[in-house]
Amino acid sequence: MEFIKPNINVDFVGKRKIAYSVSLGLILLSIVSLIYHGGPKYGIDFAGGTVIQIKFPAPVDIGNIKSGLGGVGLENTTIQTFGDPKDNEFLIRTEIPLKTDDNFSQQIKDAVQKTTGSEPDIRRIEMVGPQVGKDLQEKALFAIYYSMLFIAIYISGRFEFKWVACATIAGVLMGGIYLLSKLSISMAILTALALIITLVLFWILNLKYAMGAIVALIHDVVITVGCFSLLGKEFSLPIIAAVLSIMGYSLNDTIIVYDRIRENLRKHPKKPLGENINRSVNETLSRTILTSGITLVAVLSLFILGGGTIQDFALAMLVGIVVGTYSSVYVASPILLAWQDVGKKK
Repeated sequence: MEFIKPNINVDFVGKRKIAYSVSLGLILLSIVSLIYHGGPKYGIDFAGGTVIQIKFPAPVDIGNIKSGLGGVGLENTTIQTFGDPKDNEFLIRTEIPLKTDDNFSQQIKDAVQKTTGSEPDIRRIEMVGPQVGKDLQEKALFAIYYSMLFIAIYISGRFEFKWVACATIAGVLMGGIYLLSKLSISMAILTALALIITLVLFWILNLKYAMGAIVALIHDVVITVGCFSLLGKEFSLPIIAAVLSIMGYSLNDTIIVYDRIRENLRKHPKKPLGENINRSVNETLSRTILTSGITLVAVLSLFILGGGTIQDFALAMLVGIVVGTYSSVYVASPILLAWQDVGKKK
């Protein structure tokens, strides 16, 4: 199905410098926000602690809820509305992992009822220990990094037929990360160093397709995480799931454009690379807009109608789909041209 004329010729390559500036600005803004806030705002999954979801039949004052919680030893808590304010539902968080049982739930219920004058309904109580949260942080970073690494192997094998070289790099990097993880090195620093070393090795081995795909994925992940940091949203396990989904979605777009570039390079070997890239992006434009548009409609419905539980996941997907589609056109593909330009200068 095509709703864009087959002979359309939008000069995407010609606008690549503007796109680079936009991408660089968004990445810098994301990094500054993360530094300012001391990293992502980790949810209970990663930070540890206790979360209590509570619902009232009528509007209540948050101050009265805090007073009631103080009566059961929960003075240092944060309380925020959950979902639609009209639902009178709240999320209570404390950094202390508490032992929860039926008596604990009843204590909270009785204490809050005394100060608010309204009988609450305890929807859920979740507790995560600090060590479990730390382990989950490490596994989440490993999941993101290893996903990028295996994606690079696939891209290089499919488009450059360098399976052995890429598999060797992957084995060395995985072994090195495993050994370094046994030392007292921050997992965030270790992952960042691993990504930098990976990109350097790709550069040395001339794996330009894999380089373009990985840079695009880093671009998508950093901007999505930065958006959550700017909005003060929590980073939890469902958001990790969203980030991995975004990586898969972005990669799918990138592979389709790369495949068309490879076809056009075979059909028109004498034409400049920039012209072939531009032709390829234009030829896949209908498919890109249709796929992204339909997916956006579905995710937007989840964001509006899904409620508080799934809203952050839907927000991450919304940002990721937009940024991922943009990066497939303006980041992954133009990197091939930038690579050629650097090669000519050398």
